[in-house]
Amino acid sequence: MDGNGRWATVRHLPRAAGHSRGVDAVRSSIEFCARRGVEYLTLFAFSSENWRRPADEVSLLMRLFVSSLQREVGRLVENGVRMRVVGQLDALEPELGRLIREVEQQTANNDRLNLTICASYGGRWDIVQAALALQDQAIREGKVLTFDEPRFAQQLALAFAPDPDLLIRTGGEQRISNFLLWQLAYTELYFTDVLWPDFDGTELEVAFDWFAGRQRRFGRIASESSRA
Repeated sequence: MDGNGRWATVRHLPRAAGHSRGVDAVRSSIEFCARRGVEYLTLFAFSSENWRRPADEVSLLMRLFVSSLQREVGRLVENGVRMRVVGQLDALEPELGRLIREVEQQTANNDRLNLTICASYGGRWDIVQAALALQDQAIREGKVLTFDEPRFAQQLALAFAPDPDLLIRTGGEQRISNFLLWQLAYTELYFTDVLWPDFDGTELEVAFDWFAGRQRRFGRIASESSRA
């Protein structure tokens, strides 16, 4: 969800204003996806690399996360949204960790939309932690470490969700920046110059229409994929 800072800069506003406006875009996107019947929505809110940002900006983002959880939990329940947060959560402040657990518990029975927030998350971290989990299991069981792709995937942070069909990146950047490296193997990648605070239901519809025109072959030839 790129472009919060640039959105503020071109309006001669502090970066904090862009991040606050970005929260509004998150709310709009969640509500739009719930109405459109999207079953899984994953948002890259804060990467493991984002810890390198200036301390005051990181602090602001954490405060926004806290206030957003406090303010939005009722709306999530009302809209039937189940929320999970994945990443290196032990790096987050205790208050934020407590709020995350509370919201996850309060929304656990919702099934209209599965919302995943990736916070302090990195795709490389995800792969490494999955490998370490398998290694630890083998050591406990006194077995030689062996696994295949399905078993490895079960240890990933988003093992509860299918691989994404569509990745949307706003703000003009055209890279995946360490996001869901394993899961994006056959995901359609959609890049737009629209800055995240300006990304709304209309822009989501444009992305969905683009996706609908894609032919997804998954390694097969066109005639085979059309029969699958």
